[in-house]
Amino acid sequence: MSRAEPDAREDGSDHRASEGTVRDVPAIVGTNLRRLRKAQGFSLERLAELSGVSRAMLGQIETAKSVPTVSLLWRVADALGVPVATLVATEREPSVVVLHRDRASVLVACEGRYSSRSLSPGNRPRNTGFFELTFAAGHREEFPAADIGTRHNLVVTQGRLAVAVGAEEPITLDVGDAIVFEASNAYTVENTASSQATAYLVVTAPTA
Repeated sequence: MSRAEPDAREDGSDHRASEGTVRDVPAIVGTNLRRLRKAQGFSLERLAELSGVSRAMLGQIETAKSVPTVSLLWRVADALGVPVATLVATEREPSVVVLHRDRASVLVACEGRYSSRSLSPGNRPRNTGFFELTFAAGHREEFPAADIGTRHNLVVTQGRLAVAVGAEEPITLDVGDAIVFEASNAYTVENTASSQATAYLVVTAPTA
């Protein structure tokens, strides 16, 4: 008998809690799987195609009628683009998250002429990102190519920006204008105005 077992059983409540946690594993995995699948807009059929796990099995896992093997969990997690631990995590993501400006993760470059502030909660695997971008007057920022399948959606909220994707001619965007494009090509964003410009960028990465 291991040393951990006697210690755990000295306190009956701890032992019972441990047993309860084990019994709850199917429900925890099922709840997490359903939440992650719906968050990414996948049907059971689509997730079955991506993971190689049958629709029937996925349905049984979501309804806690089947306990998946570790190998199966790896395949499902890989299809969802999340760590396996996410499927068995018992902590729930808070329904409300406040991102204070003074505690934000901000990237500042070019001696302050360009900055990017993340508007997504950190420490959580996601296939999307949300950023606030600021460009000083006359500044031109170059962005490297992203993975194939990555989409960028940029909307101007202050000033005027010219966006050039790959070898295409620059497209001028005024306040309220938005552009959606495949970001697997490098692109540039230039503030052609005489005052600071602000834009918001949503990045959607491929899920598989």
